Amino acid sequence: MDMQDAANRADQLLDAVLGEIRPEVQWAHGPTSTGSCDVSRMRVVMTVVSEGRRGSFLGVVDRFWRRSGYRIKAVNKNADVPAIYAQTKDGFGVSLSIGGEGQAFFEVDSPCVEESEVAESTTPPNGPGYDGVYPLPRPNVRSAFWSAGAP
Repeated sequence: MDMQDAANRADQLLDAVLGEIRPEVQWAHGPTSTGSCDVSRMRVVMTVVSEGRRGSFLGVVDRFWRRSGYRIKAVNKNADVPAIYAQTKDGFGVSLSIGGEGQAFFEVDSPCVEESEVAESTTPPNGPGYDGVYPLPRPNVRSAFWSAGAP
């Protein structure tokens, strides 16, 4: 597998987990990065996930990853920055972390693969596109469910 194949697989993993979240959240592409032999892809949730809904959000993802056969490696239960870290059967590291103002970050890191060029993801974001904008803005989409109780 080369870096582009790994990036494509990372996109599949990200698309699958985001497809499980109901009600749907809006997301944008985060940065793609390459290391000496690995690729990381990120999706940034632009929907505010309120403090009161974070446990539910993390629970949806945790259950999906477990059903999918992922091994849960660690769970950070910190109320301010909770996170889940897991690994797929084919060695990809997947994570969900909640950051400032209730912004969720999904990241996939590939195992070591052959070096190659890596194209940007072909999956269109379902929220605002922020091509060329870095850093991405804070979450700016409100959801009657996921943002309930958020200031």
